[in-house]
Amino acid sequence: MVNWTLYHTDGCHLCEEALELIEPLTTDSVLLQRVDIMSSEQLIAEFQLTIPVLKSEYGQQLNWPFTALQVQQCFTQSE
Repeated sequence: MVNWTLYHTDGCHLCEEALELIEPLTTDSVLLQRVDIMSSEQLIAEFQLTIPVLKSEYGQQLNWPFTALQVQQCFTQSE
């Protein structure tokens, strides 16, 4: 199982679009967690201009905009 994190913030319409695109692609081998960047000054500094960002526990990262195909390829490569 590979852990993936969607860095987002509440009220971000792009983040909502990304989540709607990602959730149907998750499988038993993909664990998706959501982290609101507003919970940490470090996360704000790192991601405030690039959210939504999808990142694996191994450092694989997709910055918005990304497609369902790109997400699926990342999930498949990490399995």
